[in-house]
Amino acid sequence: MEQRKKIFGALDDLMRSPIGDRLRERVFRELSTKEIHDLLQREQKPYKELMAYYQCALMEVETKFRVLNEQFSLAHDRNPIESIKTRMKSLESITEKLNRRNLPFSTQSIEENLTDIAGIRIICSFREDIYFLADCLLEQDDITLIQRKDYIENPKENGYRSLHLIVEVPIFLEHKKKMMKVEVQLRTIAMDFWASLEHKLKYKKDIASDQLTADLKKCADESAALDLKMDAIRKEIEVLKAPEAKAIGREVKHLPGGILNENQ
Repeated sequence: MEQRKKIFGALDDLMRSPIGDRLRERVFRELSTKEIHDLLQREQKPYKELMAYYQCALMEVETKFRVLNEQFSLAHDRNPIESIKTRMKSLESITEKLNRRNLPFSTQSIEENLTDIAGIRIICSFREDIYFLADCLLEQDDITLIQRKDYIENPKENGYRSLHLIVEVPIFLEHKKKMMKVEVQLRTIAMDFWASLEHKLKYKKDIASDQLTADLKKCADESAALDLKMDAIRKEIEVLKAPEAKAIGREVKHLPGGILNENQ
């Protein structure tokens, strides 16, 4: 045990020397994911504590969207959110990402360098709902926008569409307040359907096919066109419903007391 302390002490001094950066890059490049995983497991308590903080932040953001969905439902008689999915990045994924970027392997490094540990995906009915919900979230005074990437207006080359936000939200602990980052993805049903299938078809598969790439891109474009068409139909229905609502309002107004009789 004493010998190990001396070795790690010497390594620590060496890492702080002028050649430390190059040495660290070499060491971590040669470490396997399992070795990095074991390294972080030795720091289990601070790691679990940090993950609990991310989970709390995720719950805060999820609650905000559920409240917005309920409020919108009362005001407009429909729900803009079809479903909400949350996920925490696995330890294996975290270590792989840090290793890929040649970053230090510590809880401090995780918190400072990674922004997608806690993720929430909001599946919306219509494209306009995405921007409405994003604006409502960012207007809240305890939410800080760190990064915004609009892959709907500017799709990726493969056709991927989604609105990505990195936000900071406070969590209130026993004796302190802590700001935590959460990645928010907002998509329509069609966008999510395409992205999920594309991921299943290509995930970790070394497939290089121009035809496959072109076919997937065509499907993405068709899905986007469907979103626009469905949104146009929704607006047309709302216009058609408006005179009907006014007519009902006039009928109610002319009834005694303005209230419909149960037998009518």
